[in-house]
Amino acid sequence: MIDNKALSPEAWFHTKRALACVEALNKVGFTAVYAATREEAVKTVLDAVSEGSTVGIGGSVTVRELGLPEALKQKRCKVFDHWDQSLSPEERGRTRYSQIVADVFLSSTNAVTMKGTLINIDGFGNRVASIMFGPKTTIIVCGYNKIVDDVDQGLARIWNYAGPINYKRLGREIDDTLSEVEKAKLFACTTILSAKPGGKEKFLVVIVGEKLGY
Repeated sequence: MIDNKALSPEAWFHTKRALACVEALNKVGFTAVYAATREEAVKTVLDAVSEGSTVGIGGSVTVRELGLPEALKQKRCKVFDHWDQSLSPEERGRTRYSQIVADVFLSSTNAVTMKGTLINIDGFGNRVASIMFGPKTTIIVCGYNKIVDDVDQGLARIWNYAGPINYKRLGREIDDTLSEVEKAKLFACTTILSAKPGGKEKFLVVIVGEKLGY
């Protein structure tokens, strides 16, 4: 039970919006929950993953801000993380393939709409592929800052905000010097999930009452 009287006006607004988003996600087949804090979000994810499971982790700042790769290893899970700096380029490629056959795939999303639609864009496609297919369980963790009104707003958020920031993080820039073809190649794989994919036994979406990731 959330005590609205104890919330600041800004927290009240984001909480109300997040809860409505959770309700919409549940209506279209996802298993969605609200976690008020980062700590609650981490506990929710760890409770959903069995000890010793294999877990693929997509390219996600959110997941790493929460310290989930390390927490899962402490739970004796085998973690496939292609962001591991100790991996060679060949090992990173193999790790991406391992993610799609893992027991669980863990990631964030680029945007989630108030109608319960998940929007994601990838360059390689490994993240969107594993979100939709492969592992029997997908877990998405998403800060309130990624909630948008509709698909058009979600795509605009990715193209104009999340995408440029992520590419700057990788040491690259998206600017007017790039042609439309070059820009398209950066976001080659676009997926819009309006309901839980049929091949998934469980698709958990954790909406967090804090700002996370891009």
